[in-house]
Order: sequence, then structure tokens, then C-alpha cells
Amino acid sequence: MAVLDTLLERARNAAKTIVLPEGQDVRVVVAANKAVEKQAARRIIVLGSEEEITASCKEGGIAERKFETVDYLNSELLADFAGEFYEMRKAKGMTPEKAASMMKSRIYFGAMMCRRGLADGLVAGSIASTADMLRAAFHCIGTAPGMKIASSCFVMDLKTPTPSGDDVLLFADCGVNPNPDANQLVDIALATSASYKALLGKQPKVAFLSFSTKGSAEHEILEKVKEAAGLFAAKVAADGLDILSDGELQADAALVPSVAKAKAPGSPLAGGANILIFPDLNAGNICYKLVQRLAHADAYGPILQGLRKPLNDLSRGCNADDIFGQIVITACQAANQ
Repeated sequence: MAVLDTLLERARNAAKTIVLPEGQDVRVVVAANKAVEKQAARRIIVLGSEEEITASCKEGGIAERKFETVDYLNSELLADFAGEFYEMRKAKGMTPEKAASMMKSRIYFGAMMCRRGLADGLVAGSIASTADMLRAAFHCIGTAPGMKIASSCFVMDLKTPTPSGDDVLLFADCGVNPNPDANQLVDIALATSASYKALLGKQPKVAFLSFSTKGSAEHEILEKVKEAAGLFAAKVAADGLDILSDGELQADAALVPSVAKAKAPGSPLAGGANILIFPDLNAGNICYKLVQRLAHADAYGPILQGLRKPLNDLSRGCNADDIFGQIVITACQAANQ
């Protein structure tokens, strides 16, 4: 069974409300209708004027609109959201006029819906940039308790299972933090573990990757990985978390039991990692694309994590099925918060 089928069942049981701000995009309304038909969420709310959404539905061949709509520019919530946003950020130089202007952004309006509990999660980015998404997420939602940074992960649905039998891995961080320090790597690993539990419902097994396994090489760029692995293990033990972890590990020692036995005897992962934490964005982004393109894995993401509410980004080259997949994932994340 493809991972999306498993996630769809979890999303159906979660019965969440998801907001899609970009109702002017035909791909969004097609995905919204599909999400309602497949019961991926209890409610799907699409933002846009009636004129925009009517045009998108016509272009997408939608005869019967099954999702809800909000004309955000004429909503009674607009002034209310602007007032709250001003109060939230006035210490940082926000003015009432600027707050009113920013709330006319679809992404900010949708993010405020999530903040208020009017929606459980948001999916956007088919038109908006990743930078716009991140700004709205940080300004309106903020990080989850105990998290200092937001991050991202990719769900890698493998065509061929790993040697230890996993057909789904999570890769992080592949889209947000260029060069995280040791403490930030710990936050990334904690957030990715939470994502794994929310999406797959199984024990996270976290490998901190490097070009060295247990001191097989010495270099200053390895020190943060070693430190992060130690800090993470201590955090897991102190908080009694149901997570296995190890590091620093080379990728083969993390994923191949026979290699782990030779290179890292006694590793709690024993070559069975299902979460790979990369030392920087270069490594993470390169590796997920290699696995996607050469191993023909399906890559779902980037999935934003470490936020108080799930707000997920899209590639501007996405199609309606990609958007549907992010709706499903966002609903699963929301069920765990």
C-alpha cells in the first residue's frame, strides 16, 4: 500500500478543517473538491472572491463545488484579524495601517484562521513563495512549545524497502535551515520524530548522519553532529520519549544492519533508522533529490514542522494531486497537536 493511502485513513479519522488560501488557482480548487470527495478533512475552506473561485472551478471542470469558500477581502474577520495582528507585533514596530494591509494577504489571513482555531492547518505555495509561507507561519503561528526553530522534512515513499524493511523514511532538514548548529539539529530531530509519529504512528528511529561513524574520522565539521547526537539522546532519556537514536553515523551504518554490525556494534538503531537527520541543507536537499530521481521514490514535502499549527508549503510546479497529498499530510499533523 502506498504511504498516501495509509495517511488518508489517518486523515479521515482525524476529521480536521484545512484552509487553502489560493482559490484563484485551478489546481487548488480541483484538489479541494477531491479532498472533500475522499473525506481527507471534515471541512475544506478555500479563500478567494466568488468571481475568482467561479473562474477556477470552470477551468477545472468542476460542476458541483463541494468545498466551502471565504471571500477574505470582504470578510468581517478582516478588521478583527488586523487588530489582533497589530497587538501581537506592535513591539516590533507594527502599525495599525501596516497590519490592515498585511491581512489582505491570503496567506496571512489563512494563517490567522489557524491561530484562531477556525482551521486546523493550511496548505499553500502553488503561487506564493516559500519565503512568504515562512513569514506568515512565524509571524502568525510561531514555533511549538519547546522549539526554537521551525524546520522541514520530506516523506520518502521508497519503491524498494531498506535492508531493515522500511518502505518509508523521513529526511530532515531538506528545505529551511541552511547550516543548523548542534542545538538546532536537536530541534529538527525532535520535530521530525513528532512528524513521524503523527504520520505513521510508529516508533521513530533517528540517525544523525555524517561522513564518519563513531569517530572513524576527525574533522571540525563533524563536531556539531556528534554534539547533537549526544544532546538528543540525553533529551530523549530525560523526557522518557519513545525514540531510538544514534550518531554520528554514515548512511550505510544507519540503514544496513550488516554494515551497522561491523561499523557500529551495539548501536541502538542496528541499521534500522527510519529518520535521517542531515548535517546541513546542502546534504539534505541533495540526498532527497537523488533518492527521488534515481531510486524513483515518491517525495512528499517539504513538510513544515516545529510550528504550533501545521502550515505546509507547495512547489509552484505542483499539480492538483500534489496539493491533495499535502492536505492529507497536514490533516495528519493536525491530529497530533
